[in-house]
Amino acid sequence: MVFEHDFKSYPELTNSQLDVLLFVSPHPQMTEDFVGVVEKVHDGDTVTVSISTRDFSFPVRLLDIDAPELSEGGVEAREYLRSRVLGETVFFSLDSRNRVDKYGRLLARLLHGGFDLGQEMLGLGYVVPFGKKHEGEPESVDKIFSVRQWFGGF
Repeated sequence: MVFEHDFKSYPELTNSQLDVLLFVSPHPQMTEDFVGVVEKVHDGDTVTVSISTRDFSFPVRLLDIDAPELSEGGVEAREYLRSRVLGETVFFSLDSRNRVDKYGRLLARLLHGGFDLGQEMLGLGYVVPFGKKHEGEPESVDKIFSVRQWFGGF
């Protein structure tokens, strides 16, 4: 049986993929906490990091928080995170049970200067707990109609 995986687009393997694909991975998989340099801050909850054991940079999403999209006021969250960690050496703490998100990004807590940046940003109101981003808001008209169309109307 041959297993294929696009390691360039999705460098991180999920826990279930590790059992099958670890032996063919062209680079070490991140399964333990590590230290890296933040090269880019994409938004309020995603950074690009470089480490000495990989010859490429990769995205890391902050665990357990959700920043607004840039078009929805998330520029402040991004700028705050950028001011704290861009170009800095940061400690990344992994949760072995929740390592990779649905987009193939590594998930981690970012610790810098003795602070958990996700918790700091949560306390300052830049982000919300993961899964609470749109809680309590009415469903969009687009979503309502797409669901009705999918199920053939109500």
